[in-house]
Order: sequence, then C-alpha cells, then structure tokens
Amino acid sequence: MVMSVPKIPEGILRRAGLDEQDKALVCAIQSGLPLCSHPYAELGAGIGMTETEVMQRLQRLTDNDFIKRMGVVVRHHELGYRANAMVVWDIADAKVSELGRCMGKFEFITLCYQRPRRLPDWRYNLFSMIHGRDRGEVLRHVDFVIERCALQDIAHEVLFSQRRFKQRGARY
Repeated sequence: MVMSVPKIPEGILRRAGLDEQDKALVCAIQSGLPLCSHPYAELGAGIGMTETEVMQRLQRLTDNDFIKRMGVVVRHHELGYRANAMVVWDIADAKVSELGRCMGKFEFITLCYQRPRRLPDWRYNLFSMIHGRDRGEVLRHVDFVIERCALQDIAHEVLFSQRRFKQRGARY
C-alpha cells in the first residue's frame, strides 16, 4: 500500500515540531492499522519507514501529546450486538474510583468514566457503556453490575441508544 500525503506548509510543520515523515505517518494511521501480524511493518512499508521507525515516531508523537491516545474502534453492531446503553450513576465522589474499577472489569462494559455533575438538572457523575445482543441482555448486565459492585442503593438511569452514528478514529 502506497499512500499519497497532502502537502502542509513547512512553517506549520516546523511550529508543530513535525517533519514530512511524521506527517506521512499521522495521515497513514488515520484510517486505522492494517489487520495483520505486523501492522507497523506494513504501515511503514507504505510510507518508506521500517517497523522500528514507525513505532519510535508514534511513541515520540504520543510522548509530546500530538497523539493523545491510540485505541480500537469496535463496530459492535457488526458483531451482533444490537443493543447498547449508557448507564449513568450518581456515585459519592469519594467512591467513584473504587466503583469505576469494579464496573470496568466486566467484559460487557466498554467505557467507564467520570464526568462532572450538572446540578440541579443532572446529578450523575459516573458513566458506563454496556453492550448486549438485545435490550434484555443489557438490563441483565445492569442487574449483574448492581449486585457485584453493591450498587443497590445507588440512583442510576439506563439510556438506550436510539440510533447509530458513523464510528471511526480521529482525523488530524
């Protein structure tokens, strides 16, 4: 795979501390990594870098906060998961880390994070995304989390998704 790299003015690259190879690498990762045993080697072959150079440059770009994070975008619907819900919890601030860790260990929870409350209208401060093959399965997962993390007396709401948006990684 050979990639064409859009031209960015030298001044912008210099101010960002990037060279043309960094730019080529950032452009290449935007559409995702190749699904193979050595994705960095295949990516590098397309832009004229070795596997080691790709990994070193990605590490430097991450260390310098140009790339904030790299992660997987899972298209749950294509895997048979037709229902998903954001479950919002009203957790005592001092217990958020502990309970977030408890929730985060379950494979059906793909996101678990804290957000500030927006009182008086929104009292919830812990959010967890739960996926299931149907709504009943999601609700059984919620009940399981409540039991396993001792959340019986914690206010929460289950907010099922109504529609699916395009899922993709970051574009720079």
